Amino acid sequence: MANPVLVEVTRGNLVESRHRGMVVVLDGDGKVVFSQGDIDAGVFPRSACKAMQALPLIESGAADAHAFGDRELALACSSHSGEPAHVRLAGIMLAASGVDESVLECGSHWSFEQPVLISQARLLDYPTALHNNCSGKHAGFVCAACHTGKDLEGYVRYEHPVQAEIRGVMANLTGAALAVDNCGTDGCSIPTYAVPLRSLAHGFAKMATGVGLAPVRAKAARRLIDACMSEPFYVAGTRRACTRLMEAAPGRIFAKTGAEGVFCAAIPEKGIAIALKCEDGTTRAAESMVAATLARFFTDEPAVHATLMAMANRSMSNWNGIHVGDIRVTDAFAA
Repeated sequence: MANPVLVEVTRGNLVESRHRGMVVVLDGDGKVVFSQGDIDAGVFPRSACKAMQALPLIESGAADAHAFGDRELALACSSHSGEPAHVRLAGIMLAASGVDESVLECGSHWSFEQPVLISQARLLDYPTALHNNCSGKHAGFVCAACHTGKDLEGYVRYEHPVQAEIRGVMANLTGAALAVDNCGTDGCSIPTYAVPLRSLAHGFAKMATGVGLAPVRAKAARRLIDACMSEPFYVAGTRRACTRLMEAAPGRIFAKTGAEGVFCAAIPEKGIAIALKCEDGTTRAAESMVAATLARFFTDEPAVHATLMAMANRSMSNWNGIHVGDIRVTDAFAA
């Protein structure tokens, strides 16, 4: 099926670009609350599923052994901007297990956020693995592995016990079969698995509600969701979409982006979760899509609804500050 146009980009009075996509909202029982497009299509969640991948950090006992709080848990679920506070905390997490950044297998890169990158370029000769946007997630992997006596070498590989455990966790949450035939390699070198969009949303609905999960996993899942909502800066960073979405309704919205136009979100108090993908992989459209989808569930709260819709529909200016067009969601999101 052809996915519908969900976001338009205008220039002057004309539509210059159109973004197709799919979005689904489910409750804990797997019931579809809202959908657009082919919600059974397989998508790579990429970084949107980091909260799922962080569950072994808690379930292994490592988080409690090191007295990790909400900030550490949020960083373990993050795609951070490499700001000083992010880098420092990732290093602290590793030090708690008696190791340093040399064990990380995520690679290194400059920040994706231009203001942070400029600051780094002024202060650093080169970035380290701690600056990688996935260093918090990898620090969580390392801490869990050290706590349970696993060898760290090659912890990013498909066959390593760390990845086997994560594969089992994600299969339990999504109900999808995860194996070599639907596996790719993520930007930080760990396996990433294509799963139906519906299944991805159901996994986050289970995490947000505990429905269908064993008590220990349900408690750990909600702890991670709550940590992210409590410390949104450590999930992303200054001016980042994930952070701003969670700040729109503090302690009530969970949101996490992934590469190639993927976004997952949840509103625990309403018992629902969201998964979506912009078909062409464009982040600007995915951010509009998730904001508009979340706004559907806050129509009775004008201030929250308006904040979210301002993120869904936003203006564009050129380098001289002149308004040149708009990014806007289509009527597919009308409540």
